[in-house]
Amino acid sequence: MGLIRLRVRELAAEKRWTLKEVANRTSIPYTTIVTYANSPGMATVDYTALHKIARAFDIAIEDLVEILEE
Repeated sequence: MGLIRLRVRELAAEKRWTLKEVANRTSIPYTTIVTYANSPGMATVDYTALHKIARAFDIAIEDLVEILEE
């Protein structure tokens, strides 16, 4: 199974948003956003959350996800 990393922290920094602001803009619980931002690699992630985060940053999902291992 592959691993991915979400670029939440980097994208938030570019927009000068806090992780709390990302949570508010996406309606995703803050604890989930923090988990995504701090995780060095995940095997699974909620696709709906990916869509909401990408939409908040106005980017494609592909630009949010970094593939670490296929």
